[in-house]
Amino acid sequence: MLLDISPLRISRDYRLLFFGQLISTFGTAMSFVVLPVQVYQLTGSTLLVGLLSASEFVLILLMAFVGGAYADFIDKRKMLRLTEVGQSLVTAVLIFNSTLAHPRVWLLFVCAALHAGLVALQRPSFESLMQKIVPLELMASVSALNALRWNVTTIIGPSVAGIILARYGATTAYAIDLVTFVASLTAVFMIRAVSAPTQVEKHPTFKSVVEGLHYAWRRKDILGTYLIDMNAMFFGMPTALFPAMAANFGAGTVGLLYAAPSVGALVATLTSGWAKKVNRHGLFVAVAAALWGVAIIFFGLAQNLYLALFCLALAGGFDMISAIFRMTIWSQTIPHHLRGRLAGLEMISYTSGPKLGDVEAGIVATLFSVRTSIVSGGILCVVGTVVISALIPQFIRYHGSEGIKQKDLEEAMREAEA
Repeated sequence: MLLDISPLRISRDYRLLFFGQLISTFGTAMSFVVLPVQVYQLTGSTLLVGLLSASEFVLILLMAFVGGAYADFIDKRKMLRLTEVGQSLVTAVLIFNSTLAHPRVWLLFVCAALHAGLVALQRPSFESLMQKIVPLELMASVSALNALRWNVTTIIGPSVAGIILARYGATTAYAIDLVTFVASLTAVFMIRAVSAPTQVEKHPTFKSVVEGLHYAWRRKDILGTYLIDMNAMFFGMPTALFPAMAANFGAGTVGLLYAAPSVGALVATLTSGWAKKVNRHGLFVAVAAALWGVAIIFFGLAQNLYLALFCLALAGGFDMISAIFRMTIWSQTIPHHLRGRLAGLEMISYTSGPKLGDVEAGIVATLFSVRTSIVSGGILCVVGTVVISALIPQFIRYHGSEGIKQKDLEEAMREAEA
């Protein structure tokens, strides 16, 4: 079955956010490629490229908790506006740095960290807003549409970035990113107000953060989504090695390596209509994560550029299937008064794996080789998926219809107590 676009038809605010993010994420995807390539060009170190992701992770970890807590208490539009303006300013600094005769590597690290922190601050408000502007029964469709937006931009953005970087330089690429922020800024200033859920406290507290952590620990199906994805991305995501691999395959190929997983993910998204009929979400997440690892193993063994790109695309398709069902579990079953805090944990789960994984990949490649780093990571991804699935059987047994019933019951109980 083809992609379901019902959320775009019925929700004005979702349309605004979708198309605003579609344009701005295109520019951000370009910067996503240019930053690590700049670091590699200036230093020649795969380890420093990996540490670039580590610098991002520190602020992601801090800001995801803050953003998650505030998303449950304040007008989500304010958070979206603040963070979009902040990201625009960071991109302006990147433009300035790229115009210097000798761009500062430390400033690239600072900008990467600030941008990641702002995204972590924003994401919980964005995710929790979905429950208010689109009906719950369409959350699988929302997940697929959000994935479509991301995949289109991460195919075109990196591909164009490789060409622009080679012909015109980093300044032009960053300037395009800055211009595209106009679309997302327009969208977040035009969406309607959405009231925050009633809370006992008037402001987020440490207690409210702990409440979110406790809920995630108690919900083993949700805990499983976090651990499965963190394992797959930590061991099986070789992004930090793309600049080094591109140096072997030829100039201009770095953008193709970054774009290839999104090509497979786009195919999976466009044919995702069948996902609405699946209720064993946890099982499908685990199987798809294991197949991601298998595809990465073959990617590491590939000697030919086209075979390597095919394996990356295959991996991206499996990762997208996993992501659709993970996002469906989160959006359908988490009570709205906790949605922001849990979205913060989700942000940590799906970004910590790739960020820390870049460090792991860079270290293993430095000690051994790029090929060893990729193949061993894919193997450990598969093994880790099997182990986590065995340790959390509730995750594998999870059934979507039961999750929705549980959410309705928890919200009804909360209203009764209020």
